[in-house]
Amino acid sequence: MRAFAEASGDLLVQPTLRLGVTGLARSGKTVFTTALIHHLTETHALPAFAPAQEGRLRRARLVPQPDDDVPRFPFEDHFAALTERRLWPRSTDRISQFRLAIEYERAGGWRSGPGTLMLDVVDYPGEWLLDLALLEQDYTAWSRATINGTRRAGRAEIAAPWLALLASLDPNAPLDEVLAERASDAFKAYLAALRNGPEAVATTPPGRFLMPGDLAGSPALTFAPIDNLPETIAPDSLAGLMQRRFEAYKAKVVVPFFRDHFQRVDRQIVLVDVLAAVDAGPTAVAELEEALDAVLLSLNIGRNTLFSRLFAPRADRILFAATKADHLHQTSHDRLDALLRLLVSRAMRRTEAAGARVGTVALASVRATRETTVHDGAEALRAVAGVPEAGEVVDGEVFDGTSEAAVFPGELPARPEAVLEGAVEPGSLRFPRFRPPLVRPDALGRPGHLPQIRLDRAMQFLIGDRLA
Repeated sequence: MRAFAEASGDLLVQPTLRLGVTGLARSGKTVFTTALIHHLTETHALPAFAPAQEGRLRRARLVPQPDDDVPRFPFEDHFAALTERRLWPRSTDRISQFRLAIEYERAGGWRSGPGTLMLDVVDYPGEWLLDLALLEQDYTAWSRATINGTRRAGRAEIAAPWLALLASLDPNAPLDEVLAERASDAFKAYLAALRNGPEAVATTPPGRFLMPGDLAGSPALTFAPIDNLPETIAPDSLAGLMQRRFEAYKAKVVVPFFRDHFQRVDRQIVLVDVLAAVDAGPTAVAELEEALDAVLLSLNIGRNTLFSRLFAPRADRILFAATKADHLHQTSHDRLDALLRLLVSRAMRRTEAAGARVGTVALASVRATRETTVHDGAEALRAVAGVPEAGEVVDGEVFDGTSEAAVFPGELPARPEAVLEGAVEPGSLRFPRFRPPLVRPDALGRPGHLPQIRLDRAMQFLIGDRLA
């Protein structure tokens, strides 16, 4: 009882909210997290974020984070890359964390007066989240499911080199470290090709195989599926070695992540590059829908009580965000949001039934374009304009990274189901990679304002109620 009293007292004296930020590769996690810190610490105009709009946000500052064994999110480096060099920061390939002390005035009522919220943000690759599904599988089931996955449309050619080696493996052969490493390398090459192929939005675990961090080369990351496994696997066989390392991966990599980080999240945002999937075709969109459903199945969700918040916290708000909305004219933003809602509709119903709130939003954490009009004969097309990165090609012109281009990206169908039915021809949308916007410091040398689209709406959903 004493421990409970002390813990509940800490919770009441120093309110803390733990926010998880994740998403699959190239979804914009690092940009979102950098922009979140920027707008909270600089208190720029945020019309949809009530504490800022109502003048109640006093200040926010970075303070030492609570977990000393987790790398600090390098905000300063990422912000400098965006504003000084106009380069997008490097992608998230490991877990990181920061803490913001947010000082605010309460909205009124019996709790009126100043307050402080400690916002702990944990940024991690979405591929790691999908690894949680491995906890419910054994090596045989995982091998069978992974090999069966190569039979999906568009994967045969990508999987061919790995499957050729796989066919030569005898699961009952004597344990062979060199052969195990060859098999693992071939499997990892297949996973890398999947990411770079037409289904780049999809993912096949283990997530650490492509983002190993400090585990690169370790035995726990040196295994692969094997076909035609016997009912009983001999410990001293090749299959026995692979099975042992699969179990080590779960015990040494997946379980600690779940226990030490993921299980403690109160709120979660999942960033999604919907546009890349749409441009890749209906198979990629279906893959994305499946991956997002797997993400929500992995989340520990539900309505929090005082007890659960102290001893078994659950994510009580989940926000899915379709990123890179600035690549479309604003007239298509509602269609992008509707498509995202369709992709997560099944998972949303399940999550809301557990007592959690689920939202969707189409946003651009940092807006790299402005809206304009281009003319195609007598027709005026709603377009976006920005500075394409060096080497990008628009209408046959190769850009040098300094000149602006106006691009008609195409339009999403008014009916989101049409995307899954193949209404958008693969490769028909035009999404060049634009450089970050030019941002100049003000007369006092303070950082300039990073433009955004609906980032403030995301902030309101995720933390606004805790600053009321």
